Amino acid sequence: MRSTKQLSVTLPNEMAAQVRAKVDSGAYASESEVIREGLRALQAQERALEAWLKGEAAKAYDAFEADPSRGRSSEDIRASLAAAHQRATKA
Repeated sequence: MRSTKQLSVTLPNEMAAQVRAKVDSGAYASESEVIREGLRALQAQERALEAWLKGEAAKAYDAFEADPSRGRSSEDIRASLAAAHQRATKA
């Protein structure tokens, strides 16, 4: 039984050119290797996001649930961001 499956993929011209350039540079032996590497990077990004959601985000949510007074309204956050932006653009 094969451990691979052939697919047909359609890419925008710019992405196709990037894939071809990676192969032409010698960094990869084939277009398939470039695509596989991209998918591995996507999987790593998804694993990192999942770990963050289960770790940091879950802790923050639990802390907020335990003490809702720690929360800030969206209006407060917008005002803080606007003030920070105003300070940064004055300099």
